Amino acid sequence: MMGVRWLQCRAAVIALLATLALGIATMGAQAQGADDLALLRAQVSQLYSQGKYGEAAPIAERYVALARQRHGEEHTEFATAIDWLAAVFQAQGRYADAESLYQRALASREKALGPDHPDVATSLGDLALLYQVQGRFTEAEPLYKRALAIREKALGPDHRDVGGILNDLATLYFNQSRYSEAEPLVKRSLAIMEKALGPDHRDVGAGLNTLAVLYRDQGRASDAEPLYQRALAIIEKTLAPDHPDVGTSLGNLAELYLLQGLYAKAEPLLERALAISEKALGPDHPDVGIRLNTLAGLYFAQRDWTRAADYWRRSTAIVVRRAQRGTADVGQAVTGKGKSEAEKLRYRFWGLVKVAYRLAAQGRAQQAVLATEMFQTAQWALGSEAAGSLALMAARGAKGDAKLALLVRERQDLVEEWQKRDQMRSGSVAQLADKRDKAAEAANIDRLATIDAPHH
Repeated sequence: MMGVRWLQCRAAVIALLATLALGIATMGAQAQGADDLALLRAQVSQLYSQGKYGEAAPIAERYVALARQRHGEEHTEFATAIDWLAAVFQAQGRYADAESLYQRALASREKALGPDHPDVATSLGDLALLYQVQGRFTEAEPLYKRALAIREKALGPDHRDVGGILNDLATLYFNQSRYSEAEPLVKRSLAIMEKALGPDHRDVGAGLNTLAVLYRDQGRASDAEPLYQRALAIIEKTLAPDHPDVGTSLGNLAELYLLQGLYAKAEPLLERALAISEKALGPDHPDVGIRLNTLAGLYFAQRDWTRAADYWRRSTAIVVRRAQRGTADVGQAVTGKGKSEAEKLRYRFWGLVKVAYRLAAQGRAQQAVLATEMFQTAQWALGSEAAGSLALMAARGAKGDAKLALLVRERQDLVEEWQKRDQMRSGSVAQLADKRDKAAEAANIDRLATIDAPHH
């Protein structure tokens, strides 16, 4: 919901390098000399800033491999490389992969630069934002505060990087309904950004968005709307029209209209936001699920049960597919780290159950089909209380049914195989060209596709 900030400062620092890299069609394996790493870094930055995360990932992995080969894992260049790869993974919704890389980058910088270096603050902010995205607020807050203290001491209280971390900390407080603590921070951040960068900078748009959300959740819609509109205008002016952040800004304004019951205003914004997210992030990204869920809510509010059911089916199907692949610990409670993704999203499954009940009431012909669908929906709410009961029932049933037990075990094996093969795919892409086995990579990709096939 908030603007993505964790790498904007570094992206600006290497913007000139990114411009030089635009005309280079291929790089990495063939490139030689001291500029190889800078060129890879520039291309990752360029693709990342454009929201082309799928294209950025293999280049970021090559960057990591080359940094390791040239400098080893104790060098700051390697920390920068894994930081970029973590950012790309986070943007793709691969939170567990991103976390381990951010932690390695933080440890490496602390060891190489000391605990009070501004680059250490960057790593702290990156990791804190990842925790915030996952709702792990108590883990994020001390990291943000430490990063803020480092930046204020090293850079001064009015530096743009201080403004950035103030905005992130304000967002954290907002997400915990700590409005009185959030508002002065975001206003200070916005003042710093406007003074340092001008009124139309992308970071100013992020601050405007944060303040708008703060007002919205306090019922101050008239104060929030012009801020949302200005933020959207800045984002559309500074980014490509299909950039994911444009979709986020559209979605924010649409949600404000939804709260006011202005459905005709909200609908086209939500549809455009959905199209952007699907194109930029892929069909199974969590942000796509958010857009689908919001549209479902819009149609539910208008008593359009058929369209509400359609969008909730699509939204819950994303959770199902991510669960089948074991993506982002879906359906698996992470000890000490809060609820699983599926448990947090169980309201989408219950939304589908509610609207299906209304559809069934409209015609007996649909009742049998909907009953079967709703049973399957409840089964797939993997982290919820209802799903926990269903899972226990299934486990007990499997003990007395050899065929069912075999199917349960087969599915578990396929999930484990998919995860291992996905790691193999990432690892192989990270290798230099002369070290890669193209035939083995192709066979691995074919097997991943087979596992993903519907009959599994």
